[in-house]
Amino acid sequence: MSPLDKTNDYSEIVANDKAHVWHHLSQHKKYETVDPKIIIEGKGMRVWDQNGKEHLDAVSGGVWTVNVGYGRTEIADAVRDQLVKLNYFANSMGSIPGANFSKALIDKMPGMSRVYMSNSGSEANEKAYKIVRQISAQKHGGKKNKILYRDRDYHGTTITALSSCGQDERKALYGPFTPGFVNVPHCLEYRSQWGDVDDYGLRAANAIEEVILAEGPDTVGGLILEPVTAGGGVITPPEGYWDRVQEICKQYDILLIIDEVVCGLGRTGKWFGYQHYGIKPDMVTMAKGVASGYAAISCTVTTEEVFNAFKDDEADPMSYFRDISTFGGCNAGPAAALANLEIIEKENLLDNCTKMGDYLIFKLEGLMDKHSCIGQVRGKGLFIGAELVEDRETKEPVHESKAQAVVGHCMANGVIIGVTNRSLAGFNNTLCLSPALIVTKDDCDQIVNAIDNALSEVFG
Repeated sequence: MSPLDKTNDYSEIVANDKAHVWHHLSQHKKYETVDPKIIIEGKGMRVWDQNGKEHLDAVSGGVWTVNVGYGRTEIADAVRDQLVKLNYFANSMGSIPGANFSKALIDKMPGMSRVYMSNSGSEANEKAYKIVRQISAQKHGGKKNKILYRDRDYHGTTITALSSCGQDERKALYGPFTPGFVNVPHCLEYRSQWGDVDDYGLRAANAIEEVILAEGPDTVGGLILEPVTAGGGVITPPEGYWDRVQEICKQYDILLIIDEVVCGLGRTGKWFGYQHYGIKPDMVTMAKGVASGYAAISCTVTTEEVFNAFKDDEADPMSYFRDISTFGGCNAGPAAALANLEIIEKENLLDNCTKMGDYLIFKLEGLMDKHSCIGQVRGKGLFIGAELVEDRETKEPVHESKAQAVVGHCMANGVIIGVTNRSLAGFNNTLCLSPALIVTKDDCDQIVNAIDNALSEVFG
């Protein structure tokens, strides 16, 4: 039952939206004849639109963000109390929530020690790139400035973040891009670039070394990777991949940056996705689930070794990290983030994520006997993809219009799921699920039933 007051008239809100709001990721021509969907309220796993229609949200706010669900008064109260006490001061000074959150976060990240706060995932990655570039300038005469990124990975929406984007449709029409960013092959074994190989993880990692050698190891300063590729198709790394990647980074003195903007804060069943694979990063970036969308905050977390590189010469006025993020000084962010951490711990949501993720994958794999259009189900925790194909033998991807039709059918029936969108030409064919960490078995069943019905409708 909708919690909304059915007597409310949202027609003026809809009119204002149609006249003035520029929606993200949206072609607006359709809004000349149909109304945009406006989400009015959320509670737990569910949201309600302007018509009072209830939807089970299986993508945590549309873009993998609301990890602890909607309506968390404890987070809202923490933010309100902090804003009244002190809403903002530039992070050139310290704050109580900033200090307390940083300590709580580092306690979850053995081997890491310093937290640089900003306000978006794009910005968090920009900071990491600037750190690589400044270390290159100070230690390597500026030569070791190239940053490698992986095909299918995504690291943000600014021009420089798009320079490190492995999704061609995301970056199309926005060049020219920042120089010094170099692509390495993806690690999706389902779509192997090298045919059948005995050890795909090792082969995919060695492909990174091949790029380093081609570019010149003395020119490469950083490598940024998602622990599990997100918008490029929900790609879990093959066995042996990460061990070899770390060997390569160590051998060639390359800073390893792990982009946890999507995977971080419990999405995969551990605090961070990289912790499944024994990775020892130099930097970790995060946003989205850090405060579950209750406030804007992102972090670039480094080792003490990286931090100390900016303390070498106190007499040199250019030697420290001369960077600032205006809204990195908003105290709402760390206040919300600390409350978010406490909820995940108190409610054992990491365990729930693992259990419900296993269950959801099991249920989706169970649909494969009925629906031959499901080529592969893959994922980690509550971060799951189902790639749709025309033929399992050839693995020919379905046209994106069919994948979008599945999403539309689910939406019409009260379940919001995602799909790879404007990412990879010809491969926008993977359904994406990332329900909040509070999801139950009944919720999972509702999600799978909606997908089952939608596949039957779209593919017969």
